[in-house]
Amino acid sequence: MKRKLMAAAVCGALALPGMAQAQNFFDIDQPPVGKAAGTFMMRARAIGVIPLNSSSSVSPIGGTVSTTNYATPELDFSYFFTDNIAVELIAATSMHNLAAENVPGLGHVSVGNIWALPPTLTVQYHFFPKERFSPYIGAGINLSLFYGAKTAGPTVTSLSVDTAVGGALQVGFDYALGGHWYANVDVKQIFLSTTANIGTVLGRVKAKTDLNPLVIGVGIGYRF
Repeated sequence: MKRKLMAAAVCGALALPGMAQAQNFFDIDQPPVGKAAGTFMMRARAIGVIPLNSSSSVSPIGGTVSTTNYATPELDFSYFFTDNIAVELIAATSMHNLAAENVPGLGHVSVGNIWALPPTLTVQYHFFPKERFSPYIGAGINLSLFYGAKTAGPTVTSLSVDTAVGGALQVGFDYALGGHWYANVDVKQIFLSTTANIGTVLGRVKAKTDLNPLVIGVGIGYRF
């Protein structure tokens, strides 16, 4: 019996640090810790990717490019060099349907769909880092890679989209819920021009477009 009691006491002692760490992690009922130099923040967001297709052309058949919106999860990681200045990297992927619109004699022509992987790095300035409401602005660079293309039908034989690099602007805010936890709203405008290379039964077609996607996100974050 004594051995059983001793074993239970040892197990309980070993479990206490893990329980304390778990309690420290789920500390939303504690006062907010604030943003601070030398710390990391990780956020999970639901984002909507809205290509604006600000300017486009389809050569040689004529018409314009249309691209569908897409909702997807996103992760981002931030490191604070000072209480106010941080760098953020986002990771997400989205799928978009491509079509040619207003093609002479044809109207709408479905091309296919393709996945976009757009890692974006921004440098941010965070206002009021120790307050519950902490807005921020940012600017940086985007690299968009395209993969997993599927053509729409027998008339379209191939589809690829060129890798593109563009600038990004950002505005958003964190709201301290308690402890290390934050609610987040974020908006990015990415300036991105690319070319879709389309093979058809009648020959090659190039569709150039200023995608310029607007990325709107809502989520939750944890400051380590």
